[in-house]
Amino acid sequence: MLNGSELAGFIKERQARQVRSLRSKKIYPKLAIVQVKTDPVTNAYMRMKKKYGDDIGVEVDIHNPSQAEAAGLIQKLNEDESVYGIIVQLPLPDPSETDELVNLISPNKDIDGLGDKAEFEPATPMAILWLLAGYNIDLQGRKVLLIGLGKLVGAPLKKIFESSGVKLTVATRENKDLTPFTLEADVIISAANAAAILTSNMLKPGTVVVDAGVAGEAGKTVGNLAEEVYERDDLVLTPRKGGVGPLTVCALFENVIRAAEKKSHETKN
Repeated sequence: MLNGSELAGFIKERQARQVRSLRSKKIYPKLAIVQVKTDPVTNAYMRMKKKYGDDIGVEVDIHNPSQAEAAGLIQKLNEDESVYGIIVQLPLPDPSETDELVNLISPNKDIDGLGDKAEFEPATPMAILWLLAGYNIDLQGRKVLLIGLGKLVGAPLKKIFESSGVKLTVATRENKDLTPFTLEADVIISAANAAAILTSNMLKPGTVVVDAGVAGEAGKTVGNLAEEVYERDDLVLTPRKGGVGPLTVCALFENVIRAAEKKSHETKN
């Protein structure tokens, strides 16, 4: 199993040391989250981020404006020197305003890396790269399939892979039958908003599968892998829980810490 939780534990310890060092220099990292939509799944993510921040010493402020108020709030947070990172929690009630709002965040505070001029890598793609590196999964010379081209994961990951020379095939919801793609792939990174789209008969022995998909099913959050896939012992998989998710939280706070460290260097100089 590609156990992201295990790797996250090591990263978390290192980040806590970094934050202690920053706080000893009177620099107090703070993350502001603009949460327009409230539902059980989103609220669970908020609690997870708040707890992680508490654990490593980063203050997390959660703001709950209406979508109409979000732009004004972002402008205020941009000007607040105590805030080092800003996230607009997605999805929005009206997704058509997503690009407009994320691009209002100052590039040096856009720790989700979603704005056109953001100075940071997007968190989930960074988490996936950490996971692959942590388990020595080399992509060079292997056939890599990316499923989904969403703004949070697929699109930025495609850009990263192509710039590093990875041989990449992309499949989206327009491809009605994924099987011809999946049976050819050595490594599959699935980031689709659909439940259980990858079944056992679609995967050849030895395939590495990173499930970064998120979908709702019967009130629960599930991924792209069908339950039957986990019964096989000839695949390398992320677990049902504790794969990419824990590392995504790590990556978000990594960017907050980097922003604070940059401020530390500027102050020193």
